[in-house]
Amino acid sequence: LPARESATSYQSLPSFSIMGISTKRDDFEWVYTDQPHTQRRKEMLAKYPEIKSLMGPDPNLKWIVFGMVLTQTISCYFVQDLSWKWIIFWAYAVGGAVNHSLTLAIHDISHNVAFGNKLAKWNRLFAMFANLPIGMPYSASFKKYHIDHHRYLGGNGLDVDIPTDIEGWFFCTPFRKAIWLILQPLFYALRPLYVNPKPVTSLEILNAVVQFAYDFLIYYLWGLKPIVYLIAGSLLCMGIHPISGHFIAEHYMFLKGHETYSYYGPLNWITFNVGYHVEHHDFPSIPGSKLPLVKEIAPEYYDHLPQHTSWVRVLWDFVFDDSIGPYTRIKRECKLVKEN
Repeated sequence: LPARESATSYQSLPSFSIMGISTKRDDFEWVYTDQPHTQRRKEMLAKYPEIKSLMGPDPNLKWIVFGMVLTQTISCYFVQDLSWKWIIFWAYAVGGAVNHSLTLAIHDISHNVAFGNKLAKWNRLFAMFANLPIGMPYSASFKKYHIDHHRYLGGNGLDVDIPTDIEGWFFCTPFRKAIWLILQPLFYALRPLYVNPKPVTSLEILNAVVQFAYDFLIYYLWGLKPIVYLIAGSLLCMGIHPISGHFIAEHYMFLKGHETYSYYGPLNWITFNVGYHVEHHDFPSIPGSKLPLVKEIAPEYYDHLPQHTSWVRVLWDFVFDDSIGPYTRIKRECKLVKEN
């Protein structure tokens, strides 16, 4: 889908006015059908059973993650004597990009693709290791909610990836939407506590203990600046940053009726192919490194679907196109699945 088309293809949506500012939506796009990924998965496996061979652990993932964690830890030594302006610059330009990439490694690991399903606990512990340079405990809570995002995509009160009504109502102008993007880490952290609160688990406690022990060690060795470098990078690069465009690109309804979109551009090289997002929702147990093979095997299932060509353009359109905003998401009522 050409970038311009993605920004203007749903101009017929209903509009309303708030304080003289025209916007196109006052509610989410409610549907009464199941998510499309389940049926497509069944069809594709029946037609291309060889796709099953792509499922399973990625033997290279743990080494890539190890190298990234080591790189960020060594970087803490080199930034300890920099001025604050350079701390923030390098946090945004380099460190934050690495940390954002690590959050996407954690996303992959949450599907047990580091060590396989039979070693699920190893995946949870390794995700905590990948979490270290991010500066804040994240991996265990992400896993707890991410399974609901796949199982109940767009599910009302279940999928915490969906903004709240307050977000949709208030962040409706270009300035407010830009603020919303900057504050995205805050909303992703707090929204689950409001939309779908769950008890704190022992893994989350362990995640916090391990994380704060690492933070204290970095502070003890090299002072406050490396801690700021790590945490500021994580927060800045989850806001208005080229990589963070994937947050909007994945499921915001740029074309009416379509709730998941892929991006096949070069930023996939540093984001574990998270841009192959339709393919990922079709086959969550296939590691990101092998998702391009899914499209190669079954191109007729993907070539005709709308797709993004630029995450930067996605952010631009989100802010300045009054047809797009936090309300531009598909929602449905879902029946709870009994936990195994």
